[in-house]
Amino acid sequence: QVQLVESGGGLVQPGGSLRLSCAASGSFYSINGMAWYRQAPGQEREFVALITDTGTTNHAASVKGRFSISRDSAKNTVLQQMNNLKPEDTAVYHCNAVIATRRSSTPFNYWGQGTQVTVSS
Repeated sequence: QVQLVESGGGLVQPGGSLRLSCAASGSFYSINGMAWYRQAPGQEREFVALITDTGTTNHAASVKGRFSISRDSAKNTVLQQMNNLKPEDTAVYHCNAVIATRRSSTPFNYWGQGTQVTVSS
């Protein structure tokens, strides 16, 4: 059973920083892309950033220059450094990974439970 577990959320003042981490565990063959999404109360889940298995990254316009996604493939972990946080960044942040459980299997989309990030003075 594949699991994604996020950590690192919390309460921070505007202008502050947080670092999110997401680790994949269980039995699987490979991890392709890994990404972060977020969902604020009453809003749809939105894309934040992704990183491919070759290290190519893409960030949403709303976080570009403030957030940075990275990956430790040896530890099956994706990280997100979030700087200069704003109240509008408040949301539950979810980790996403495309994982193949066997060499011949079709990769499947997995989601973590989410970690709360609150930006408030």
